Amino acid sequence: MNLFVIVYYTLLLIASCLAAYFNKRTWFLLLFSLTLVSFVLGIVGGVGMLKAVAVCTGLLGLTAMVSYAFREFLIQLAESNVGSSFAAAPPLLYSGFLIPVVLFIVSAIMGWPLKEIAIALFILAVLMIAMTTEIAKELRTAPLTASFGMFVIFTYAIAGIFAPYIAPYGEAEVIASAFAPADGNMLLGADQLGRDIFSRIIYGARNSVSLALMGTLLAFILGAMAGLLAAVNGGLLDQVLSRVADVIMSIPSLIFSLLMVSVFSALKDSQEWLDLFNGNQELAEFVMSSAMMAFIGFLIGMLVLAAAAQGVAGWLFGSLTGTVVVLGFAVGMASLFDASYVVLILVVAIIYAPRVYRLTRAVAGNVAVMDYIEAARLRGENKWYLVRREVLPNSTAPLIAEFGLEFCFVFLLVAGLSFLGLGIQPPTADWGSMVRENATLISFGDITPLIPAAAIALLTVSVNFVVDWMLFRSSGLKEK
Repeated sequence: MNLFVIVYYTLLLIASCLAAYFNKRTWFLLLFSLTLVSFVLGIVGGVGMLKAVAVCTGLLGLTAMVSYAFREFLIQLAESNVGSSFAAAPPLLYSGFLIPVVLFIVSAIMGWPLKEIAIALFILAVLMIAMTTEIAKELRTAPLTASFGMFVIFTYAIAGIFAPYIAPYGEAEVIASAFAPADGNMLLGADQLGRDIFSRIIYGARNSVSLALMGTLLAFILGAMAGLLAAVNGGLLDQVLSRVADVIMSIPSLIFSLLMVSVFSALKDSQEWLDLFNGNQELAEFVMSSAMMAFIGFLIGMLVLAAAAQGVAGWLFGSLTGTVVVLGFAVGMASLFDASYVVLILVVAIIYAPRVYRLTRAVAGNVAVMDYIEAARLRGENKWYLVRREVLPNSTAPLIAEFGLEFCFVFLLVAGLSFLGLGIQPPTADWGSMVRENATLISFGDITPLIPAAAIALLTVSVNFVVDWMLFRSSGLKEK
């Protein structure tokens, strides 16, 4: 009998006996089931199948250990009270947010490679403030699935932020012949143009995830503010916003997104639009990006400040203020991304904001009829106070969980648009377009198209793991 088979079954039996001796029922059932499965697969597929099972089992065990170690790292960081001491010091708090903003603006204007450092410092500041002893208590109860999800999200974030320093080659750099096999220089081989797939996977994390994240954030800002205002205000505003949301939600997401992307792309590339800027395409795209983001600012300001200053004057003041504020953000966005990127963000926000609006309106509507809300109304508090201090703090748990779910839907929509050729345009790396570009290899038995597809699936599953844990926490249930 093969030595590997003897050692494999011996280790399985020893591990099963130890699990039974220490009354680890779950571990015993898992090991015993693995033994039976290995026995059947060994008869069918021989030693090669047993080795494949052993490798898969080892990968699962390694994943569990890495997830557990990452959770313990977060717990130790939280229990060190670094976040509490950081949050208690206003100068450090301000510098933790102002320094990244300054670096980001300088990198956008001067072209210096500071964007990655700015984003990393900003995320570090948020983590240090969030890491408190209360967070540590919650992390101790997190299952390994949630720990695995947090580890994958953290890994994707690091890969996306520092992509130019991690990737061995450039995003569009041609280094080999088409469909060259993997070797010591290219871990995953080359694509149809001879570009390194591993490098494009890393750059794809930056482009795909950032686009989905920004679109989800914008959809939540629009949908949540509209839902809160509709629940607190009611009346005609509630009816108008609800009917608009119903109309948008009645159209299938993919068809609606294809229509909007086609319309915006046709407008962006139209000769009449370019003639307004004497054929300067860069200036035309810059103005269009800024105008689209300013329109979003108009809507946000109209919703937010209309709650604080009611009446026609409030609507006008809110819309104008929101336009001015977000216009500055729009100019910065337009200087970093082209118009097609901003179009995708706007399309995603329009499609998914009604869904967020529906959930927010339902949750906030239940809160708005509580006694303490009526007491605040009797005190003469305005609607902005009710939204900001009473309704929103009591509606955050389901909204946070919904954010994770919406991010998954947006991420899959962006990947689908890229697969159809209407998402992020080449040569920019995107996982959806990478699947489309290398899809012909499937007929030759090559797994290259499955690599970006697996990256999409892994992130989606990981986010859902974390969202499920957050849902259990917010509902008061315990995960078994």
